[in-house]
Amino acid sequence: MMTDIRIILVAPKFEGNIGAIARSMANFDISELYLVHPCPIGDDAYRRAKHGADILDNAKIVDSIEEALEGCFLVAGTSGVASKGENNYVRIPVSAHDFAEKVRDYPEKIALIFGREDIGLLQDELARCDILVHVPTSDIYPILNLSHAATIIMYELFGKTIDAPEPADHVEKERLFSFFDNLLDNIDYPEQRKEYTSAMFRRMIGRAVLTKYEYNTLMGVFGDSSRLITGKLSYPSQKK
Repeated sequence: MMTDIRIILVAPKFEGNIGAIARSMANFDISELYLVHPCPIGDDAYRRAKHGADILDNAKIVDSIEEALEGCFLVAGTSGVASKGENNYVRIPVSAHDFAEKVRDYPEKIALIFGREDIGLLQDELARCDILVHVPTSDIYPILNLSHAATIIMYELFGKTIDAPEPADHVEKERLFSFFDNLLDNIDYPEQRKEYTSAMFRRMIGRAVLTKYEYNTLMGVFGDSSRLITGKLSYPSQKK
């Protein structure tokens, strides 16, 4: 059984790419397609979709990434070019193969987000992702066509399942991140380093594919730490 995947395309410019991705989705038993501010879908998309035409018929067109992510536990963004270091600290990408190994048999829904054909995902959009996925290519010409990149990643994800531990959901992870930020405040962490440290913690948790047991353990550690520092246990409000 295929891992439960939702494909999200952010502002695709060419209907042919949408159709080609729908065709590949049919090849790999993926049926959920969400489109955020897409171009018009016409005959070219359906010609390229072939037996994936029903996926186009049932595609959800939404106004925001937040709406497209509803019901997803793990959010994976995609990038055409891998970062060469940690200076671009929002996310450090993993290869499509390594990502597939991490989430193979993941028991909850995974959102796989693809950006615009020309500029990809914006930094604030990448910041919403738990993990960033990259398809390794030649340094001379590294950029893949959108539909080709999507097909490669779907191929890597296609496989058999085994029992896997229950994962932490998106709300729990956001609560963990809020608790971590609150802990930084409690220890008077240098203000100029908070954004970097918070982003680094987020990408660590994203790469780890956190389980519910691990989430509860970390929340317990942070709770005990906060109580020791402040004399009381404070729960930060959920970030929007």
